[in-house]
Amino acid sequence: MHKNEGYREKVERAVAFLEEQTDFIPDIIIVLGTGLGGLADAVDIHLSLDYEDIPEFPKSTVQSHAGKLIFGTLSGKRVAVLQGRFHYYEGYSTKAITLPVRVLSLLG
Repeated sequence: MHKNEGYREKVERAVAFLEEQTDFIPDIIIVLGTGLGGLADAVDIHLSLDYEDIPEFPKSTVQSHAGKLIFGTLSGKRVAVLQGRFHYYEGYSTKAITLPVRVLSLLG
């Protein structure tokens, strides 16, 4: 097995799940961290999913991070908003930390 096959399969599972949930294709990916979670309130929401419901997504453990993936429009742009991010100090690998952005980039 190639050393990245496990990661690639995780990404593919998450992409397949999101494609089943919506045909929404974001133009922009926004990652919100501490103090920025309120920006999500300005999004005209098409679909909101908890990270825990998305296969292979890490779980947000920082209390102020909502742990939601939001698809919608903001200032006329189609956006995917990661409301909460992941940190190396939480015990996640760099691959796990970057998985959500890789998944969203593959939606189109």
